[in-house]
Amino acid sequence: MNVLIIGATSAIGKASARLYASRSAAFFLVARDTKRLHEMELDLKIRGATSVESDSRDLLQCDQHEDIIDSAMVQLGTVDVVLICHGVLPDLEQAEVDFETARQVLEVNGLSVISLLIILAEKLKKQGSGRIAVLTSVAGDRGRRTNYTYGASKALVSTYLQGLRGNLLDHGIQIIDIRPGLVDSPMTAGFEKGLLWSSPERVARGIVKAIDRNRHTAYVPEYWRLIMLVVRYIPDFIFNRLRF
Repeated sequence: MNVLIIGATSAIGKASARLYASRSAAFFLVARDTKRLHEMELDLKIRGATSVESDSRDLLQCDQHEDIIDSAMVQLGTVDVVLICHGVLPDLEQAEVDFETARQVLEVNGLSVISLLIILAEKLKKQGSGRIAVLTSVAGDRGRRTNYTYGASKALVSTYLQGLRGNLLDHGIQIIDIRPGLVDSPMTAGFEKGLLWSSPERVARGIVKAIDRNRHTAYVPEYWRLIMLVVRYIPDFIFNRLRF
């Protein structure tokens, strides 16, 4: 199995890669931090990966995306699984009042992902196979008063994935929308944790399971599907007053 992970050094990316390494996968990893990529290469080889190549890039440089994906396909030959899991969680209050902060969130979580998807779709069409999994978020299911900028960036990608899934249906390519709930990771270090929080490892197990089963939309852990079903049906006059 040949796996391309974009945003590989994120907590979820790293945990997912370790699961695929135990299956003797070959990897192409993309992230910004060269040192952390090198450490991850060594870790995955110890865990059973057959080969690990990496590319250190700033994913906001969308003009470099095609070069990244071309390099991955040259190194791997064919790409069986793509996992896109890079993103940013902003200062939520700052994003409400500062356009530059809001724009960064939309560019990192939304536009850069769509840029990658456009290129990947064309490459995998020519290949005639492949599975693309993208981390969005339960925050994209409904705009909450406390994180609507972040939620909007994730909703943008989820809507795009819905259409892309239909567009690629006849080309043998599967599109999986991964919607994690609350994850205890370096990105959320400043948040108070509770019962609904999950480890990156638990989320990674859900991701790999969803990819194996070619799920269209996977809530991870699965109990978030029920939670968000309830959230989506709360009447506006109540929902708009909630702080959560």
